[in-house]
Amino acid sequence: MPATFTPKNVEIERKHTGIGGKPPVDRRPTGGGGDGDNWDNRPSGRRGPRELLSRYRLGVLFALAGDLMFFVALVSAFFVRQSAGHFDARENYVSDWHPIAVPPILWVNTAILLLSSLTMEIARRQLFREIDVMEEWLGLGRPAVKRAAPWMVVTVVLGVLFVIGQWIAWGQLTQQGFHFNSPDPSSHFFYLITGTHGLHLVLGIVALAAALGALFTLKRVELRQIVVDCTAWYWHTMGIFWIFLFVLLAYFQ
Repeated sequence: MPATFTPKNVEIERKHTGIGGKPPVDRRPTGGGGDGDNWDNRPSGRRGPRELLSRYRLGVLFALAGDLMFFVALVSAFFVRQSAGHFDARENYVSDWHPIAVPPILWVNTAILLLSSLTMEIARRQLFREIDVMEEWLGLGRPAVKRAAPWMVVTVVLGVLFVIGQWIAWGQLTQQGFHFNSPDPSSHFFYLITGTHGLHLVLGIVALAAALGALFTLKRVELRQIVVDCTAWYWHTMGIFWIFLFVLLAYFQ
């Protein structure tokens, strides 16, 4: 029977450290599109990019869970105050809640925010294209950054347009006599809900700008992937929150 053996070059490939143009096995592109192969081959005590990405995602999820509880409490207070009222001199129960017609520009704002979520997801996926990441490791430039950066710029612009649209909506309500400190509780809650979400979105725009800068300053591919991926998760969540809040203001007042 002929003898079988394992060529030595196979073992050399397995232990290759990345010198000579090939990435080390524990730094191959993963997460959000990666295949997750070779994770058992990383050096002892060293975290692979997929594990780092998962840890940062978990941190973002915990932070967003706190935001979710805050918005749930705000919506609960909305419904409680909506059902509250008082008894008049004839012992009739009277509600002092007067629904506010949603300014039409909020419909446009909603479309803008949904579009920005799409552009952000396109940018995120560009950073996880394996062929582009491999080209960077081979010293052929940063094609992933060149593909993702324009989409992130568009996302920032759309986010700014959304905030401007919210400001215009508040101005329209003020002209109609609905102020934040109006005695009508529906007016108070409208400003409180949209203003709180607007503040979170401004923080998201700052995070987007920081992530955009990180694309050109961070040298490690996996770190750029983590920054953009976590920012995308935050941005998508703010979009989902707004959909629920908009439906609440438009149909449940």
